Amino acid sequence: MSRKVILVVPEAPPVQAQAGAQQRRLSTDGVRLGILDNSKGNADHLLRLIVEGVRKTDVPIKSVVSLRKGNVSLPAPAEIIERLAREADVVLSAMAD
Repeated sequence: MSRKVILVVPEAPPVQAQAGAQQRRLSTDGVRLGILDNSKGNADHLLRLIVEGVRKTDVPIKSVVSLRKGNVSLPAPAEIIERLAREADVVLSAMAD
């Protein structure tokens, strides 16, 4: 019996940095990791597993700031985006079910 497997790769076109955007150099003492939970069911579990996995690699993690949107249907409020921009070098976001 032959079965088809369909793979979907959800890629967006590359985004160009805005004029005047600041570039950051990663510190040698570790990466400040930002987590944005979109508040969909199980996204928190998925993100926790990812953070645990990253901690097991050679990537030094200096700190983790984990924030959660209040509503899955709306964009993250400006306060959340601004805090992640201040406190994180890299931000991961996930949705799950």
